[in-house]
Amino acid sequence: TVNGRVVNEQTREPVSGASVMTGDSSAFSVSDTNGNFSIHAGAGAVLQVSSTGFQRKKVTVGESNFILVRVSPLQIELDAVVVTGTMKAVKRPESPVAVEVYTPQFLKKNPAPSIFESLQNVNGVRPQLNCSVCNTGDIHINGLEGPYTMITIDGMPIVSSLASVYGLFGIPTQLIERVEIVKGPASGLYGSEAIGGLINIITKSPDKAPLFTANLMSTSWREHNVDAGIRLKAGKKITSLIGLNYFNYRRPFDKNNDRFTDIALQHRISVFSKTNFIRKYNRTASLAGRYFYEDRWGGDMNWNRSFRGTDSVYGESIYTSRWELIGNYQLPSAEKIMLSFSATGHQQNSYYGTTPYMGDQKIAFAQLTWDKVVGNTHSLLAGITNRYNYYDDNSTATLDTLTGNNRADKTFIPGVFLQDEWKTGA
Repeated sequence: TVNGRVVNEQTREPVSGASVMTGDSSAFSVSDTNGNFSIHAGAGAVLQVSSTGFQRKKVTVGESNFILVRVSPLQIELDAVVVTGTMKAVKRPESPVAVEVYTPQFLKKNPAPSIFESLQNVNGVRPQLNCSVCNTGDIHINGLEGPYTMITIDGMPIVSSLASVYGLFGIPTQLIERVEIVKGPASGLYGSEAIGGLINIITKSPDKAPLFTANLMSTSWREHNVDAGIRLKAGKKITSLIGLNYFNYRRPFDKNNDRFTDIALQHRISVFSKTNFIRKYNRTASLAGRYFYEDRWGGDMNWNRSFRGTDSVYGESIYTSRWELIGNYQLPSAEKIMLSFSATGHQQNSYYGTTPYMGDQKIAFAQLTWDKVVGNTHSLLAGITNRYNYYDDNSTATLDTLTGNNRADKTFIPGVFLQDEWKTGA
């Protein structure tokens, strides 16, 4: 029996899940979370070591019963395919817009209860808390305010000014393929909400996702987070990926002795589902949905739910209910014409002391794009879009000053765009 350890040649960090087998495939082993493995092999045997994201390596067993295997990471980041900069899949070096790519390995190295908090380790991206009591906030890119940062899932806008942060809460990290970030103006393709930048969450394809994944995390502040994902198949043409995120922080702390909670207490659950449909000629068809619910409060350490909306003990309590629907469908034509759509519904029931805020927002977005290659130098992308915004609350934002009655805001925003990429002979 030979014991060994697989490590990253550059960082010297252990590589878990690496496959180790003898040249004749008579023995097989997998490295654990510390990179350790054990395999039956004698002196002179050749071991083949492989792991996702690393180059394959062959090592020969010597007289010692321990072997250290150093594997080199693949240089795949430079050749990564990105879609955010041009709305089309292109190699990263060929993208005219600078796109930063962050893989799930980055999220694992910086564990946090949500992607919102993980992004604080990205240069130029600053999650900011706007309320020290209820801990709501937004994301600033290059110093611009949160309303100028757009959040999308699989390229579809799913976040609004009412909930600029909720789009990054409750997405199971187990279901994330990568995170693409564009810093600076991206309004040419994505509208005025992307003047500061764009964060695009790319979810895993159900066809390539593992059968089951789970991640559990707890902290000394009694924060408990669970991420889980499972892949299901319905026949030969339908594959689904279902994910669950649960976060619980119910123990108030007052380390600075100001009689107020240091961090808002949170109890949230999010269910995510994505389904791919296999069609002729590899045409795209997918449908994804998510439901999010959160109960959050902060304030006086003596506050409880019976004081909600009263002036006896001060507290800020927020109930949030949100649903999202995202879809992509390639039309059955010789040309590459894609129909994409998203819809969100957000309801917020909150009290800030005795001041109520009841908000209701619904957004529907659809776009039709035509991708056409002309000759050897031009690549056209044309499209039309339409967006419907519905917003209503109990504040003066929806008050009709002429009649004094409440009137919900209903807005249609149509759009058309044309993009031409061409390569010169130089």
